[in-house]
Amino acid sequence: MFFSKGRKLSLKTICTALTAVSLFSFGNFLLKPSSSDRLDIHGTPTQSTIFDSRLYVQGPPTQRFRDNLRNDTKYITSWGSAGWTNDVITYANLIYLALITERMPIIPKFLSNHIDPSAPPFVFGEVFDVPRLSQAIGIHLLQWHEVKDPESQVLDDLGCWTVWETVQQNIESPEPRLNPSLDVLKLDISWTRTPHWVELISPSGKHDNHASFWPLASLGFPEARSNSLSLSLKNRPSPHHQVSLPPDDHVLCFDLLYYVGAYHTWEWELDYSPAWRFVGQHMRWTASMEQIADAHARHAMNVPPLIEPTPPYISVHIRHGDFSQQCGQIPVDQCFAPLSVIARRVSEVQEELRTHKGIDVTHVIMTSDERDPKWWSEVRALGWTWVDYRAERTEEIYGKWHPVFIDAIIQSNGAGFVGTRGSTMSTLASRRVESWHDGATRLVSWGWPGADDH
Repeated sequence: MFFSKGRKLSLKTICTALTAVSLFSFGNFLLKPSSSDRLDIHGTPTQSTIFDSRLYVQGPPTQRFRDNLRNDTKYITSWGSAGWTNDVITYANLIYLALITERMPIIPKFLSNHIDPSAPPFVFGEVFDVPRLSQAIGIHLLQWHEVKDPESQVLDDLGCWTVWETVQQNIESPEPRLNPSLDVLKLDISWTRTPHWVELISPSGKHDNHASFWPLASLGFPEARSNSLSLSLKNRPSPHHQVSLPPDDHVLCFDLLYYVGAYHTWEWELDYSPAWRFVGQHMRWTASMEQIADAHARHAMNVPPLIEPTPPYISVHIRHGDFSQQCGQIPVDQCFAPLSVIARRVSEVQEELRTHKGIDVTHVIMTSDERDPKWWSEVRALGWTWVDYRAERTEEIYGKWHPVFIDAIIQSNGAGFVGTRGSTMSTLASRRVESWHDGATRLVSWGWPGADDH
């Protein structure tokens, strides 16, 4: 790469050039696992290295989070506030940023803002197998409850970057993305707006409220951080202590990392997505969660427990609910794909599995937020089944979170999958079935009559 002599390059130009080189070298590194770092995605990791996150804190959780941080380690964190599946994507994006900044991620608990406000926060590591994830991606992961005592009432000051305020192009007076996790963790944040060059502009030139990974990552290194802070970026005083702090260097933090991509907006829908390839596909369920979901799936298919293996099935996810708001003037019954269209997609998946894998899959398990009893009776008429969480007393036995977790696990463990285009839950299920089980997948289009005709 050559530059004309004496020409002063902008920080944005440098970041763009470094992005291409770094993505190439980083991708080659991760796509060539050594013999001691291979992962069998259908089983367990082949090496026995123990990843102990406790090595990267001073000891047990403390009243003030800083008291538990090591001086020889740099950290990175963020918080989710967009529903559970979107928060899973957010945390995977956070971990990917940790990889490319060589920092230790600190992951918050999941909050139930899209399930039931009465449900307590749920620990990331009780859903996802953290030791396995650490081993697969080659770095340790911390969780906030390992750093700061969850019962602490000490309000900690922290300076963070706000991405949301920068990328919200359509709002006259944008503000940082507020997050209830900050109240749970007792954090008093002073926000600094990220430079404008972190914004991701799609190849078509469209501004779509996204930021780009590598410009964000550059803020975790001395030069870009120093140059950015020299731009006289304003620090918002923290809401409680009213202190104005620059973004912390020891704990690099951002308000929201859901709307982030490497090259394109809504990148998790695309097959090259680095956050999916290098992090997301390695976020496997804990063994206990797998067992609970498998028991529910077997019961739904009327398979006796512990007598025969769980038969292969096709999982289906049909999202209606809030998607009806996107139908505009089109009646809902014409906006959403009818069951006959969904059944055609299921038949395609069955045929692909029969042709390419030699398996005949007859079981179909439906997951959906549809509440119309008539619709469900039509599902039954197709010979399909579903988990009856009320009859199983799932919430009573396990808690309010578990129906959502079980749905996601059942979706991910299908030999094939049919989902709803535009739903992140379907996007993740499709990715998991393809990656984990070499399965056949389809996403059903909707929005107008005949949207899925093909």
